[in-house]
Amino acid sequence: MKTGIKSGMKAVCIAVALIGASACSLATAAPAAVKNEAAQQQSDKTPAAPVTTAKQGDADDGVVSINTASAEAMAQAMNGVGLKKAQSIVSYREEYGPFKAIEQLQEVPGIGSALVERNLSRIKL
Repeated sequence: MKTGIKSGMKAVCIAVALIGASACSLATAAPAAVKNEAAQQQSDKTPAAPVTTAKQGDADDGVVSINTASAEAMAQAMNGVGLKKAQSIVSYREEYGPFKAIEQLQEVPGIGSALVERNLSRIKL
């Protein structure tokens, strides 16, 4: 009889674990689906705007200028740089003037040498 109870308890525990795991995966998958649907609806409503790369500091080859690019352009072009870090780069540039060397990016709070090295092919002065 004790073996039957143990087996029954194991089965209940496994069932609860499986239900919990599936609920978690559904909960994490749902926001992505909603986000993708919202993005699709937005792109359906707004026509594609022409990209003016010269004003944003972008080059045709996907390289962005850290001296002239907007925060949005840098965030899109650079790996590991979101809008907040890109805004820090722009703020630093506005306060101290244009960068004289790419390595000078390391002086910006939140930008380390690994991040600069990772983006060498994506940035220019």
